[in-house]
This record gives sequence, structure tokens and C-alpha cells, in this order.
Amino acid sequence: MRLNAFLARAGVASRRRADELIKAGRVTVNGEPGQLNTVVGAHDRVAVDGEEVTRQRLRYVLLHKPAGVVTTARDPAGRPTVVELVESEPRVVPVGRLDVDTTGALLLMNDGQLAHRLAHPRYGVEKTYVAEVEGDPDEDSLRRLREGVELEDGLTAPALARRLDRGRVELVLHEGRKHQVKRMLSAVGHPVVRLHRSAYAGLTLDGLESGEWRELGPSEVERLQHAVNVP
Repeated sequence: MRLNAFLARAGVASRRRADELIKAGRVTVNGEPGQLNTVVGAHDRVAVDGEEVTRQRLRYVLLHKPAGVVTTARDPAGRPTVVELVESEPRVVPVGRLDVDTTGALLLMNDGQLAHRLAHPRYGVEKTYVAEVEGDPDEDSLRRLREGVELEDGLTAPALARRLDRGRVELVLHEGRKHQVKRMLSAVGHPVVRLHRSAYAGLTLDGLESGEWRELGPSEVERLQHAVNVP
């Protein structure tokens, strides 16, 4: 594991801040100054300003995110954050983002490597959304969603799309562009009124009310690792 990832996983700092600590010469590995390309093994001793860093227990959380909560660790405007909803040790951070008004499945963890891969478009993690929209999408609108919609940042990948009820659509995506679901539905003439992510990487919210969370079991973590080729 790279040194900055080790420090992030240990809760010392974000990867970017960890890089700054390393470049400033404040981090040592086995008594020697760490470098940006230093790889940390299971038996290496890492210290920051002379104080040894303790490895954290890895923790994986599934949260049913409510509306009005921001998907960050801290918010300058003082709004409630998803990290505050699952306060306990060790600290976890969100994987990717949901808009403040979007509800549903959100993962939080302190496993930097897994979180990075889950959020990276290359791995095409499956995400399922249920959208309440203006109007009632017809088969032509659903066909356009399935085939890909031309947005300002290019054509979207094909999605699974089906009508659930009048003004309610389910979309299954393998991309993660900013505001993608809202932009796709607006592009086919049906702006989103309310958006909910019902599943993420096969994990559903069964048994979780809005604002509730649970720890993932070992088999669920293994499935996530397998999905993005984490050894």
C-alpha cells in the first residue's frame, strides 16, 4: 500500500494532505524519511512527527441517506453531513456522492483502495435509481435512455430503463457522471422531481429506514472487492 493511502486509511489525513506531510519530511517509515512512492507493508513502522501511526480496523457502512444531508465529511455552510450520521470509530468517509436532495444507498468506509475503485468509472459499478419525474415517459423516452443520451460531456452509456408507474422511472447505470440521472431525464423531456438510489453494487436498503445504517458483513465486502478486482 502506498504511504499516502496508509495515512489516509489510518485517519491521519486525506491522501492530498498526506502527500504534503510526506513532502515536508514529517513522515518516517522504519525510521527513514518516507517518499511519495514509498510502499508500506504489514510489518513497517510509520510515524508522523515522531509519533507512531496505529493501523485502523477496516470498516464498511451502508447508509440510507436522507434528503437535506450533504455527502461530505465537513460542510462550510454548517449543513448536516453523512459522516455525522454514522459517528463512531474508526471514522469512515463516503464513497462517491449523492446530491443533497437525493436519498438512498450510500457506502462509507476507511478502505482507501476499495473506495477509490468503487468510485472510478473504469470499474462500472452498478447503481439503481428510482426517479419521480415531470410528465409520464413514453416508450420512445425509455428507448433513448436505454440507447444513450447525448449530454454536454458526451453520449452516455446504455442504461436499463423501465417505467414503474405514472411519472416514476427506474434507471440502472454503470457510469458516475455528475448529476447524470437528472441530466439524462431532463434531456428526454422529463425533469426529475425526486430522486432515490435504491441499490449500489448489488447492496439494497432492505431493513434500513431513512437515516439508518449498518455495517457490511464479510461476504458483502468480499463481493465488493471482487466486483472491482481488489485482491
